[in-house]
Amino acid sequence: MKIEALKKRLDRNRPMTSVTIRIPEDVIEDLKRVAQLLGFSGYQPLIRAYIGQGLRADLERFESEIVTALIASLKRRGVSDEIIDEALNEVVHN
Repeated sequence: MKIEALKKRLDRNRPMTSVTIRIPEDVIEDLKRVAQLLGFSGYQPLIRAYIGQGLRADLERFESEIVTALIASLKRRGVSDEIIDEALNEVVHN
């Protein structure tokens, strides 16, 4: 994730939207119990944390797959490993 996007994600004053989902009562009770044990103020912040963790993992996986596909495409077009490595290093270190 890019630094600017990460900074936006860490902003506690981001706009929020209400969402309604149906969750079994026993799951809510478990969430309440786990939230308390983990030091969350309630089960809803825990749900947001779970969603955020899963979302970040999926975004990272998809971004990684795109980079892998791009590298493979460049190699098929004759771009050398050396140039690809230089480009990746430039992107990572800038």
